[in-house]
Amino acid sequence: MKGSQLALVLTGVLLNAVAQLLLKAGAGALAGIELRASNAMAIAGRLVLNAPIIGGLFCYAISVVVWILALSRVEVSVAYPMLSVGYVVNALAAWWLFGESLSAGRLVGIGIILIGVWLVARSAVHA
Repeated sequence: MKGSQLALVLTGVLLNAVAQLLLKAGAGALAGIELRASNAMAIAGRLVLNAPIIGGLFCYAISVVVWILALSRVEVSVAYPMLSVGYVVNALAAWWLFGESLSAGRLVGIGIILIGVWLVARSAVHA
């Protein structure tokens, strides 16, 4: 995979990861609201006026455009596994930003993901 292709794939992955983090940050606005049909307007109002939610949705939209561009240049069997990097980014960022747990099992899983992504990326160079 060429450097420009990798940059495009990773840009899409990172935009998607940022979208998740923004949505998580905005999700607190829904804490304490019961999920009932009668609360639909209150829930919608909190979502529509929530800057992190709006930012997250914007990042998702841009990530889809970037991802389509990446898929036009990179084999899907190489690009798709790269999405796993998003899990790594989100796990580390959630630990740092939200105080979420990073257990030994999660860290081992992150290591395995990184090894797998490296192997897939390397296979694209030698194909």
